[in-house]
Amino acid sequence: MRFHSELKIKAFHIRVNWLVAICVLITCAAFLRLSLWQLDRAGEKVEAQQALELHSRENAEALEDIPVGHLHPSNSELINRHVSLKGEFVNERTILLLGEFFDGQIGYGVVTPFRLSSNDQIVLVHRGWTTGVLPADTPPNLRPYEGAVELTAQIYVPPERARVEGGQIDADVWPLRIRRLDFDVVSDALQEPVFPFEVRVTAQQPGGLVRHWPAVHYDVNQNLSYAVQWFALALLVLLASVFASSNLWTLIRSTESEQ
Repeated sequence: MRFHSELKIKAFHIRVNWLVAICVLITCAAFLRLSLWQLDRAGEKVEAQQALELHSRENAEALEDIPVGHLHPSNSELINRHVSLKGEFVNERTILLLGEFFDGQIGYGVVTPFRLSSNDQIVLVHRGWTTGVLPADTPPNLRPYEGAVELTAQIYVPPERARVEGGQIDADVWPLRIRRLDFDVVSDALQEPVFPFEVRVTAQQPGGLVRHWPAVHYDVNQNLSYAVQWFALALLVLLASVFASSNLWTLIRSTESEQ
């Protein structure tokens, strides 16, 4: 029984050891299967997280029902958590975040304090982006929302090393203009305590503006990275076996030398 054969395609020659070839094919198939498995895992993770987000959005709990002891930045359960708010916007105390961009245009992030009807607590609600920076002295288009309202929003937990730029502000001139939300500065300007996290309105909410925040991406980077690695290994094994058993490298070198 012959386990060796030689194939010729014009100048290309390859010696095939069928036992080795079978092992190579099995190895490549295993690596490809692992790559596809990682892609499947990424898809399952996205579906599970989307279902969890949908459930959270449809069953958003009242913001004031979150225990005070849970309100710290290291609590991962707060990240993008959907909450409901009932109360009224305090439009005359709106805060403008300077230098925020959307679609290549510079404008303001509009944060309007929101007073909860249940306990009178002030929550800083980021309503979105608006124009009004250029030309100079252009008044921002704040589109205030009047009256009692119920909102759905998400708690925004900034990155651990996010830079907060404090500084002097003129608390007698509203809307306030500030580069980043500093809760202590805003609390002093409002002369009352505020909820310690920014909340961002979800889509199609009363008083909402342009939602210019980056989309929340699901954590599938590791799965995708592994999928690429397994695929690369399969390709590497296949190419290495072809180069080792053929004159392909010689043909490539001769072609380069002729040029």
